[in-house]
Amino acid sequence: MPDRRSLFLGLAAALSVAPARAVGAPERIALWPSTPPGGGGPTGPLRRDDSGAVSNITTPILEAFLPDKPTGVAVLVAGGGGYARIGLVKEAYPAAYWLAAQGITAFVLTYRLPREGWNDGPVVALQDAQRGVRLIRAQADRFRIDPARLGIMGFSAGGHLAGMAASRSAFRSYAPVDAADEGPARPDFASLIYPVVSVEAPNDRTTTRRSLVGEAPSQADSTEWSVQTYVRTGCPPIFLVQTDDDPVIGPEHSRILDAACKAAQVPVEYHRFAVGGHGFGIGQSDTPVALWPRLCRLWLSSIALMR
Repeated sequence: MPDRRSLFLGLAAALSVAPARAVGAPERIALWPSTPPGGGGPTGPLRRDDSGAVSNITTPILEAFLPDKPTGVAVLVAGGGGYARIGLVKEAYPAAYWLAAQGITAFVLTYRLPREGWNDGPVVALQDAQRGVRLIRAQADRFRIDPARLGIMGFSAGGHLAGMAASRSAFRSYAPVDAADEGPARPDFASLIYPVVSVEAPNDRTTTRRSLVGEAPSQADSTEWSVQTYVRTGCPPIFLVQTDDDPVIGPEHSRILDAACKAAQVPVEYHRFAVGGHGFGIGQSDTPVALWPRLCRLWLSSIALMR
């Protein structure tokens, strides 16, 4: 049975990221100094399925992937899974290794899941995302990053979480617990890859909607948990990737967010691919969607975050 480091290196090598030169085994960081807010929650050990996705999350954490030559840019990464699990091996870890290979310090977030008995319900994942942004900024010197060049990247439901973190950064989802919480929760940019955006009809046929607002939500609840509701002037720049043949999250989601950003004059770059389906992560090398990481890096340069 391979150990965790070997698994990580093998995954990244298969994706031609060359992690052995760029990053070592990730550093695990407790997200909260003691019991996380939200009340309740699951019991027992972390569960991991055959794909490497995790659930039964009692203790949210960050995992820091540190490049040898950091550029000062940092990204908080959230894998998807409909808020019922988190795709670490297929989405979050490969993205973190790719980021580290570019000199970008990556922090993979294992966030709490709303349906696992938390009294605060859907708010707990946003609590973890906001805390993650603040905690990274509070340790910027230690990680050799620029606190003004910290972004967030999310896939699928993780894209929804990243979108909410970007658009609802002024919302205080929890009471401050230490000095780190004196800092801002607003990310400086957001990269959303095949994200869930709306949980309103007719775009509510997702596991994300069921996890956040249940089977028969009120219109008010559906509106509250739809990302486009909160897009205003002053939101950070957004990078969007989606395929037109996504059978899980229709392309309407990214189109809605693209339109909302343009209406609010929020900088947005939306890349549509005709084919590629759902859950492609950073993409297989022989597919068109494998271009998106390169496009994302060029976008970071265009908004003066990479130099």
